[in-house]
Amino acid sequence: MQTSQKHGTSYGSGRFYVEPVQNLESYCLPSSENVDNYSSSDNSSRATYPSVQTFGHSCTLESSSTSNSFPCQNSPFTVSFSPNGSPVSKSYVSRPQHSLEIISGSPENDSCLTHDLDDLRHKIRELETALLGPDADTLDMYDAIIPEESDTFVLETEKWTQITEMISLLETEKWTQITEMISRGDLKEMLYTCANAMQCNDMETTGWLMSEIRKMVSISGKPIQRLGAYMLEALVAKMASSGSTIYKALKCKEPTGNELLSYMHVLYEICPYFKFGYMSANGAIAEAMKHEIRVHIIDFQISQGSQWVSLIQALANRPGGPPKIRITGVDDSISAYARGGGLDIVGKRLSTLAQSCNVPFEFDAVRVSASEVQLKDLELRPDEAVAVNFAIMLHHMPDETVNSQNHRDRLLRLAKNLSPKVVTLVEQEFNTNHVPFLPRFIETLNYYLAIFESLDVVLPREHKERINVEQHCLAREVVNLVACEGVERVERHELLNKWRMRFAMAGFTPYPLSSFVNSSIKNLLESYKGHYTLEERDGALYLGWMNQVLIASCAWRYPRIRG
Repeated sequence: MQTSQKHGTSYGSGRFYVEPVQNLESYCLPSSENVDNYSSSDNSSRATYPSVQTFGHSCTLESSSTSNSFPCQNSPFTVSFSPNGSPVSKSYVSRPQHSLEIISGSPENDSCLTHDLDDLRHKIRELETALLGPDADTLDMYDAIIPEESDTFVLETEKWTQITEMISLLETEKWTQITEMISRGDLKEMLYTCANAMQCNDMETTGWLMSEIRKMVSISGKPIQRLGAYMLEALVAKMASSGSTIYKALKCKEPTGNELLSYMHVLYEICPYFKFGYMSANGAIAEAMKHEIRVHIIDFQISQGSQWVSLIQALANRPGGPPKIRITGVDDSISAYARGGGLDIVGKRLSTLAQSCNVPFEFDAVRVSASEVQLKDLELRPDEAVAVNFAIMLHHMPDETVNSQNHRDRLLRLAKNLSPKVVTLVEQEFNTNHVPFLPRFIETLNYYLAIFESLDVVLPREHKERINVEQHCLAREVVNLVACEGVERVERHELLNKWRMRFAMAGFTPYPLSSFVNSSIKNLLESYKGHYTLEERDGALYLGWMNQVLIASCAWRYPRIRG
């Protein structure tokens, strides 16, 4: 998704603004006046990110060697979560070998963190050139041949004395700026700077900032404090290379299936995100199937089947009578755990509803994950009109950069082979798929801050249900986005422009949503408190909070008729 546009997005009292950067190796600690101006990209552009250089030097992504390390300051830091969700401590202490050791019971080699001086190398080289002139390399060679030359020895001693003084000045300036930033108490600025230091492999700064951030976060505080608690947890997990483990358990008591189901239900009720997606998709399906007497809906992640309740009820009142509906549902492990059983539970619930509405109904279960579904798993009948539903699930499918089978595009080709009358797509609107760590951190911070702010409007900060929803439904996503890499990172979102490219390459054409769907969603949003926004653009609908787009919905069709 190539674009040259810039976009700024505000949240609360602060802003992030992002500038294009050509080389991520140039990131360093930002000055305070710059951090307030960073923002992630909006729905219409590729993500762009800040390029900041301060202290007169730059950081790199290279790992430092032992010879380029120096002892970390004695600044232990702690971060973790107790079973009840409150922060508790995990200590790190300085080691004589110039690295840090985790002393919370895990093996010593779990975290061996050395301080990286690569960010000072070019300054040192500049100083060498200034002291020795352009023939410094030649002089070094000459010194190696005649080490006993007294003048050369004196010159080398003076050179390294001045280099040491320069390093000391740079370090002093860095700590002064960090201290000033901490005194300002801007949690967003500190979170970004901490992530930036981690990318630069500056573990001393990372540890210091983590200890300071831990004092400011709270799972019952302001939205940035609550999100900050989970962002901090994610940074600790990334540093300890335990992102996958924490993603699964979040170091807190795993909820039972019934508890998780109740948390998911609360999130569904108090925020319009899922209802927006389901309503817009159902509207497109109902429009495409208004003259069909047999409808086959293939849902590639049916979850609890909640999406189809309103569609069955709407089709029951269709002029001329309802069609015969057959739904094929594909399962996923989280939904199965939450419901405490297989897809038979969903089928029975929907069958009971359809019977009460006098709608002919049939349910088929596909008991594999979406990435494993094959054409043979989907029973096609020549007299049925097919609708395919991708609701907030395609971003979990790995593409060609993660898996050679490229399930993301494979599912679109599979959908094409079904010759559907309509294909619906609902996805979260932010860019994390191929994005490196630091800009992905900014994307995650901005996106979830908008969600946490929207939750703040409907539930008190001390409300236990809100804490459970954020901890068990949202924090797992945050940790996965920040702490995990490669195949372990399953949260891989793309902007709608990228999805458009994928659908077009698969042979689909847009299916514009009807004006009736748009007006229905506007009526839905009126029942929710807060600053929700709805925008129709290029045949798609975008739901947002204030200036941050959160969910995008659109529909597609494939012109070929199945023979």
